[in-house]
Amino acid sequence: MISRVYFLYFKRKSNWKCPDCSIEMLSAQRQTKNDDTPFKSSTTTAASPTDEICNVNTNARESGNTYNDSENLRLTMRTIMQEELHVIVREAIREEFSSLRKEMRSFEDSISYMNAKFEDMKTKVEAYMQDTKQLCTESELLQRKFKDLESRLLVMEQDSRQKNIEIHCLPEHKQENLINAMMQIGKVIGFTLSETDVLSCNRVQKQNKTSNLPKTVVCKLVNKLKRDNLLAALYKYNRSHPNEKLNTKLLGYGDKESPVYISEHLTQANKSLHAITRIWAKEHKFKYVWVRNGKIFLRKDDEHPAKLVLHQDFLKSLV
Repeated sequence: MISRVYFLYFKRKSNWKCPDCSIEMLSAQRQTKNDDTPFKSSTTTAASPTDEICNVNTNARESGNTYNDSENLRLTMRTIMQEELHVIVREAIREEFSSLRKEMRSFEDSISYMNAKFEDMKTKVEAYMQDTKQLCTESELLQRKFKDLESRLLVMEQDSRQKNIEIHCLPEHKQENLINAMMQIGKVIGFTLSETDVLSCNRVQKQNKTSNLPKTVVCKLVNKLKRDNLLAALYKYNRSHPNEKLNTKLLGYGDKESPVYISEHLTQANKSLHAITRIWAKEHKFKYVWVRNGKIFLRKDDEHPAKLVLHQDFLKSLV
């Protein structure tokens, strides 16, 4: 704005005249107007003293008039300059404010556009948040259903093995007869078992390929009651023979005594949970861990009640 004022000021100033120049112009104009006035004769008479005094007064009066004219011209020029400067400043201010109005209008349009975009984005984000919340709710519901179905599947899988037993650490032979081995186990522990009571007897692949232990034997008995009675007889025998529990020597596998273990046939998930429970019980000084009907139980000592372990998180709640 200031630069605009200076521009207009100097543009108008180029047409101005200083007071002396203006006086000269006025004098020239007066002389030009008197060009038709006849000249006085070149012959003049000698001036008297009275005439000289009059001439002096006349000259003084003309000098005074010239000074007054110069002052009046200065005042006039000052007034004109002030008026011109006011006009210039008003024009410059008007132009600057006009430019500011345009910029403000453009800025308001931009703000309105951004506000509309923001409101649109806000609406979309709120819709997305609502959808996300609904999806989270549905996801939690599906997770609960999945866990419930997984639990049911594990129960059904375990129930399908309710007639089975697992025999661990039974030595392997190429010409072995596993049904005869089952008959021998029944004789040792004092449980009557016939060949018709054993529906199948097979070895299964190792979970750990690098293990040196023999493959586990899975035997399927005729019914769950027969299996439970066999396990009860085994438990009774081992308690009554603490120094000679069921081993390979008793079953006719050489003179070396290696323990042989018989348990319920658990699913892989229950096997892992059973192993974790035994390790946890040892670390937290729990005395008993056992399996019954495919379920894992835990007891701190004889004075505390048994607790059913359904999942690993349950162990954390006992600490």
